[in-house]
Amino acid sequence: MAPMPLSEDEQRILREIEANLSQTDPALVQQVSETTLYRHSARVIKWAGVGFLAGLALLLFTFTKLLVLGVVGFLVMLGCLLVIERNVRKLGKAGLESLTSSLRTGALRGMFGSTGKKFRDRWRRDDQ
Repeated sequence: MAPMPLSEDEQRILREIEANLSQTDPALVQQVSETTLYRHSARVIKWAGVGFLAGLALLLFTFTKLLVLGVVGFLVMLGCLLVIERNVRKLGKAGLESLTSSLRTGALRGMFGSTGKKFRDRWRRDDQ
């Protein structure tokens, strides 16, 4: 079944609702307009990665002293990995390409200056 376009009256009502929302809560409008599924999933993946590292630290530092805390650390790691897997699936190929496009275009290269070039030059083998 093909989606039906909105009538002129429905479009007018929608514009009025948007204008009213923009006037009453501009911070919400800005937050919603800037947040995408890709950014939200990437943020969740980042925090799950931090949780995974915390679970790993808990596992490593408490496993020999208290087995129960080591098991809790392992369960935290497992839960975080499941969250990461679920959100990577949500992202899909298009989302990953969207998030990593800045890496491929070299936008982050300026942050590190010529450190990478110096490192490559230092360890380059001269086989000629």
